[in-house]
Amino acid sequence: MTQQDERTSLWSLLGDLPPRDRPIAARLVWRRDGGAYWLERLTLDLNGQEPVPAYFAHPKGDGPFPAVLYNHAHGGEYEIGKEELVAGRAALQKPPYVEALTRQGYAVLCIDHWLFGERRGRSESELFKLMLWRGQVLWGMMVYDSIRALDYLCARPEVDAGRIATLGLSMGSTMAWWVAALDERIKVCVDLCCLTDFDALIESRGLDGHGIYYYVPSLLKHFTTAQINALIAPRPHLALAGDLDPLTPRAGLDRIDAELRRAYAEAGAPKAWSMVRYPIGHYETAEMRAEALAFLSQWL
Repeated sequence: MTQQDERTSLWSLLGDLPPRDRPIAARLVWRRDGGAYWLERLTLDLNGQEPVPAYFAHPKGDGPFPAVLYNHAHGGEYEIGKEELVAGRAALQKPPYVEALTRQGYAVLCIDHWLFGERRGRSESELFKLMLWRGQVLWGMMVYDSIRALDYLCARPEVDAGRIATLGLSMGSTMAWWVAALDERIKVCVDLCCLTDFDALIESRGLDGHGIYYYVPSLLKHFTTAQINALIAPRPHLALAGDLDPLTPRAGLDRIDAELRRAYAEAGAPKAWSMVRYPIGHYETAEMRAEALAFLSQWL
């Protein structure tokens, strides 16, 4: 089975999704001067079901710029959403990623995912149950919105569509590696603190550490975490993890690292895969921030 066949199989597990080719409408709410960058607040029609608030930022000066699809975290803080990009959160270093990324010359897009930011109002379990009745999968609808956001990002005239990365912490980390696995337009993937081996999570009885959004029916019948991530090869992929993080059991990190080392070697790109681990829990350190930015600089 080819990688594209495996992507098709993985996509098929994500429930009944809206068409991939429906037009995307965008409305500019406001545009502000961020000092070294321009910041736009947008409302996007990505899925035809509810509007998607978003931030888009790009450096001042002449583009097109390489870009990052930034994925916000969960942490039970439903009010944050896309605000993480511009204001940060306790688990992340300062400055916020909008400043760190635009300072290095990247444009960046971040959307509010279902339940978060300006899309909050229902509980996670309520929306999961509603979608289940309708033949939808909450994670599938989140991934769909991310890929449609990527469609929008590629169409921006300020963006070099041939140089797009994805990055995120926690839920944003999981989104980064799913989107990179499913869409080859992502040229670089950086995930922080959530490259979770499914079997190791079961063995450590850590399933309740993730929200119900995380669970895709029948996924384990078809894919391991490493098999999903192998679909990113040979594109560059950096995983940053804490050995004391209960969401990423150490035995699972060992397993993923070994399998991806093998997958990247077989793809002829052994240096494009890197896992860096720290004796910490579920948060970003200054060293991790430096590693992430250096990896983007090296490969994007």
